Amino acid sequence: MGIWFYVFLAFAAGLLVGLSRQINGRLSLSTTPLESSFWNHAVGFAVLCVVALSIGWSHPQDGLADIPLSAYAGGAVGVVFIASSSWLIARIGAAQTAVLVIAGQMVSSVILDIAMGTAGVAWARTLGVALILAGIFYGRRARD
Repeated sequence: MGIWFYVFLAFAAGLLVGLSRQINGRLSLSTTPLESSFWNHAVGFAVLCVVALSIGWSHPQDGLADIPLSAYAGGAVGVVFIASSSWLIARIGAAQTAVLVIAGQMVSSVILDIAMGTAGVAWARTLGVALILAGIFYGRRARD
């Protein structure tokens, strides 16, 4: 598969994240961010089970002993992410929440890339994130 397929897939995933946050934000207006996060994960788990069973994946225990316990922390982080996003969308809007989430992702990604010695130009990545953050703060300041 060519690079454009991966670009499209990443872009589509981003669209789905935005849609998901908007749906959960609306749900949290009728419930609470924690309850919204609960339903997000419960429905997601049910859909995942249906998909896994429909493709014949019936051995979720295969290889569990080889996975470090810390690898499962992603689920806990995901709960915090979804609950906080749901809470924020109702207060600062979908676009502002998305931009700030993306900025946070960029900062943590650059830090992790530098810490792990990933190939690339560290100063260029850092400058790119600084420009994103400057744009966020400038755009917010222009509205206030």
